[in-house]
Amino acid sequence: MQLRNTARRYGLVAQALHWVIALGFAVQFALAWYMEGLPASMFKAEMYNLHKSIGVTILGLAVIRLGWRLANPAPTLPNGLPAWERWAAAASHAGLYLVLFAQPLSGLVFSLYSQFPTIIWGVPLPDPGTMDRVAAGFQAVHGYLSWGILALLALHIGAALRHHLVLGTDVLRRMVPGMALREDSG
Repeated sequence: MQLRNTARRYGLVAQALHWVIALGFAVQFALAWYMEGLPASMFKAEMYNLHKSIGVTILGLAVIRLGWRLANPAPTLPNGLPAWERWAAAASHAGLYLVLFAQPLSGLVFSLYSQFPTIIWGVPLPDPGTMDRVAAGFQAVHGYLSWGILALLALHIGAALRHHLVLGTDVLRRMVPGMALREDSG
């Protein structure tokens, strides 16, 4: 397996970043829904700090992923795709990159200006002071972005499965570590 992308498949670094970030988002959604229902307690505060820490980690991974993507062009799309589908793929990927940055940043700003301390992996961040209007605005953005992420993920996963199961292309296979491309004999 190559580290860098080729014209036919994503390299190991791109695959690892994709799946680690995907796992991070899955954990973040599960954690968010779980902690919202918790009563006010030290445990709930610890869960929020874990959520913030994972979010900042995802932001760091997004920076690495974007840098890697700029240095490693994505594999080409399958031949014969209609123009609308090529446009949709480009637009949805751009949207996914946007939320990779916007969601953790909106959460971080919301957290920094809220009445609670922002602690990332045990390290308290400087407190710029409580600004309820700023915190509330970014909290709303953070919430709306969550729904946008779910819509983009549904589109992304649905398109990958359509290509794999219906169209028989290698779009999904080229992002799964160890999965041979259909044209490969092994």
